Amino acid sequence: MRIGELAARAGTTTRTLRYYESRGLLPARRGGNGYRTYDESDLKLLRQIRTLQDFGFDLEETRPFVECLRAGHPEGDSCPASLAVYRRKLDELDALIGELQAVRATIGVRLAAMADVESPLCELGGREL
Repeated sequence: MRIGELAARAGTTTRTLRYYESRGLLPARRGGNGYRTYDESDLKLLRQIRTLQDFGFDLEETRPFVECLRAGHPEGDSCPASLAVYRRKLDELDALIGELQAVRATIGVRLAAMADVESPLCELGGREL
């Protein structure tokens, strides 16, 4: 298939495909006419990249998954390098969740403290009577 068909089937743009090609994530095969050519395995690579990006992985983090698929594995996450990326991403998410829980706790404390304080200025939009 040509680049336009691959882009349509993958739900992306030809510009994105050319970018992935320039980053070495998508093969750069050319037909006898000079046009880029792709097959179903390339569509699988793109779907893997897009799924991971939807989950918050940056483009470089998708590389081990793409390389795993290119090596002939049925799934991009069945190789040790891919699993290492998963572990790092889980660590990042756990850290972010911890930070968000701390912020939530702080806001909860502030809200509880302010709920007990009545201010006529706040109720009148900052205007005094």
